[in-house]
Amino acid sequence: MEKKTVQKRGLALKLLIPMGMVLFVSIFIWSRFTIHFQEKNLLDKAVSDVDKFCNTVLNFTWFAMLHNPNKDMLDVLKSMSEYNKIEKIRIFDAHGKIKFSNTGEEINTSAEKTDVACKTCHSGKDPVIRADIKERIRIFESPEGELLLGIINPILNEPGCSTAECHYHPKEIKKIGTLDVIVSLKNIKTTIGFIKKLSAWTAVYLFIVLCLTIWFCISRLVTSPIGKLIEQTDLIGKGDYQNNFTAPAQRDEIGQLSLAIRDMGEKIKNKQDELNKQKDRYQNLFDQVPCTITVQSKDYKLVEFNKEFSKKFHPEYGDHCYSAYKNLTRKCSDCPVERTFVDGQSHFSEESGINKDGTITHWFVKTAPLKDENGHIVAAMEMSIDISRRKRLEEIVKDSERKYQAVFKSIPNPIFIIALDTYKILNCNDSALNLYGYTKEEIENKMFSLLFPGPEKFEDFKTHIKKPFHERLIHLKKTGETLYVNIWVSPAEFTEQTVLLVTVIDITLSIETEQQLIQAGKMATLGEMATGVAHELNQPLSVIKTASNFISRKLKKNEPIDKDILNTLSEEIESHVDRASKITNHMRLFGRKSDFSKEPVNINDTVKRAFDIFSQQLKLREIEVQWELNEALPLVLADPVRLEQVFINLLINARDSIVIRSEKKEDQKKKITITTSANGDSVTASISDTGTGIPADLTNKIFEPFFTTKKVGEGTGLGLSISYGIIRESGGDISVKNNPDPPGGATFIIRFHMDKGGRK
Repeated sequence: MEKKTVQKRGLALKLLIPMGMVLFVSIFIWSRFTIHFQEKNLLDKAVSDVDKFCNTVLNFTWFAMLHNPNKDMLDVLKSMSEYNKIEKIRIFDAHGKIKFSNTGEEINTSAEKTDVACKTCHSGKDPVIRADIKERIRIFESPEGELLLGIINPILNEPGCSTAECHYHPKEIKKIGTLDVIVSLKNIKTTIGFIKKLSAWTAVYLFIVLCLTIWFCISRLVTSPIGKLIEQTDLIGKGDYQNNFTAPAQRDEIGQLSLAIRDMGEKIKNKQDELNKQKDRYQNLFDQVPCTITVQSKDYKLVEFNKEFSKKFHPEYGDHCYSAYKNLTRKCSDCPVERTFVDGQSHFSEESGINKDGTITHWFVKTAPLKDENGHIVAAMEMSIDISRRKRLEEIVKDSERKYQAVFKSIPNPIFIIALDTYKILNCNDSALNLYGYTKEEIENKMFSLLFPGPEKFEDFKTHIKKPFHERLIHLKKTGETLYVNIWVSPAEFTEQTVLLVTVIDITLSIETEQQLIQAGKMATLGEMATGVAHELNQPLSVIKTASNFISRKLKKNEPIDKDILNTLSEEIESHVDRASKITNHMRLFGRKSDFSKEPVNINDTVKRAFDIFSQQLKLREIEVQWELNEALPLVLADPVRLEQVFINLLINARDSIVIRSEKKEDQKKKITITTSANGDSVTASISDTGTGIPADLTNKIFEPFFTTKKVGEGTGLGLSISYGIIRESGGDISVKNNPDPPGGATFIIRFHMDKGGRK
């Protein structure tokens, strides 16, 4: 960049000229004022001296006129005028006639009112008797050019004059004459001339001294430090940041400026060091970037290139780019560098070519214009990234994609790819099409809710979509047939978007088998309940039998039956028929095969229904039942029939355990404790017995299928396994623990989460 030069003009001169002008004007005004003041003082003193002389003359004249007015008057006036260097002294009478004068030729001559001396009193219509001293003086030049001062003093008619015996002046006459004194101002003029010369030389001296003082101060305090600062900044501009610069020892703005320049030099040095480091770093980046970079002129010659380009193509400066890149003899037909020179924009392209060793290579090309300070394109930068390996990887990825599609389609479990935001089915495998009976066109881009039996079921699934595992959901085939499925949901990336990968496991057969096992368990339970149910039915049948026999005997004997007795018998028969009907209906409902369905259930009611079937059996075996129920128990979500089956299984196991322990002749209290409680958002039910308990090494196996601690032929091993499945299916938990001895036995604990819909 060309260095700009500025014509040097001294700062001292720039400051000295205006300050000198101000100083000159100030001294000039001061000199004029001083001369005027001295001149005025001299004139005032001359006027004062002459006025005093006039007063003396007047006093003398008054005295002489009283005693001897003519005797020696002329000689005295001449002597006084010569002694006081009076140019002219005259006394006029009231009519303007000169009575006395130091020049004899003027005596007895008359003066006109238009004379300079007479104008003082006769300038107006009426003559002035008394005038101020300023109005009675006059300064004028003689015919010879000499400056003169004249003072007119009136001679008033004093009382002594109007009563004196020597002569008489009437009282009406105020002024009887006039004294005119004229003195030379030659000495004053000479003095004033001297004062003017003295003032002029004094002004010149002060001007020169002050100018030299200002120049010295400016040079010493301003220009010299600024000169040093200029040298320092010049050195800084040349890159010499380590010069031994001593800042001026001044505690003023220049001192602060010098410190600021020194700090600026240090900061510039630090910035320059940082820029140099960045330059080296960028140069290293330019040379070490894994892509090739070239700078090309408008004729496509290589102006600059990095080490990667040099290592790969071994070019020379001035080689054409097409020769270095592709070993061609002319420019490429579609050249991004050419387009950059034409429109000044960056361009991107993918190129392929044959290396000098004959191998095929591929690369991405990005161009950018390089402009000068005027905005003209002077060169173009071309950056190339070798994508040959990427191309090979793309082929590998495509092959992998084909294999993935083959595996995806052949997976035996149905798999759906669902959009995370819309829940649309983006893709599915062949297993999904086969299981649900749809074609690919019928199911793709359809809502996943198509597979659910109703909107509420799908909304419940969406609410818990973040859960990875969804158990025992119901789906529908295209034909409307019901499927039971487990679903695994996991987020995944698919075609540059986040999707849900849904894996479906068909558990319809497993559910059907489970339901058969549950039904078999019910049947086994009904078998266990048979004795108790028979006893429960015997009592109402006995009552009915007794009532029918009584009626039959009365009829055979033709005896009348009392109406009240007959009414009582009918009521008893009806009551026990209702009881038997309730027992058979309970057995029928319990043994009926049904699908699993959750609904709000009160555990107290369910456990009471289960107990009703065994109440007589427990009484026969002298087993005490203790109830500890929370009557304000919240509702839980469960299948009431299957939950009753769980409590029946637990009561059967508690009964059998107590019976087995009593058969061993152990002295123990036969007792079953049924407890329900609520804690926080959970509901707990427990059945505790005083039976044999469970061996510690078998507690982990107690809920396994077909595992039993009973003798062969006395148990199927399905009761607790089925109970465990029912509780887990309802979202609860079941556990067992041994009671401390005494009284011993075991306690089964069931926990549910309360139904948020409300309390009983």
